Parts: sequence; C-alpha cells; structure tokens
Amino acid sequence: MDTRNEWAKNKNELVNAIKHLGFPAELGEEIAKQLGSPKAMQRMMAYLYNVQPHSAELIVDEMLAICSDIERWREKKESEAANAAYTRMLNE
Repeated sequence: MDTRNEWAKNKNELVNAIKHLGFPAELGEEIAKQLGSPKAMQRMMAYLYNVQPHSAELIVDEMLAICSDIERWREKKESEAANAAYTRMLNE
C-alpha cells in the first residue's frame, strides 16, 4: 500500500472512530491533520477504542501528547546524529 493510500485509510478510520463516539467529523479531520502520519493516527485510534473519552478536550489532550512524543523522538534522533558527527570529527 502506498503512503497516500495508507494515510487516507487511517484518516478515514480515525474520523469514523471519533464520529462513533458522538463527535463531529470535523474534529476527526483536524486531529488527523495535526497528527500527520498513519502511525500517529493508529496510536490515537488505540486510545479512542480503549479509553472511549467522553469529551473533545480529552481527545485533543491525547493528540497533543502524541504530537509531543513525536517531537521529542525527532529531537532525540537529531541530537544522536549531531553527536555521532561530532564523534567522527574528533576521531579523524
């Protein structure tokens, strides 16, 4: 499955999960856009299916937590790459 199809499939599933909980589809669309990746959307769907939050605030809080985790992971990888480059420079 190509990336675009995978993204669309996960977005649709996320929107449907949010609608199933009684929230508007537009909330699901915005959540999907903010999460940005199929893996993040899958993580959000796991939260929705397991917790079944009763407020939009809880959904948005989880989305922000997922986005924060992703950003921390990116920063960690950037730091590791910079440290590796610095170590290579010192060893040469």
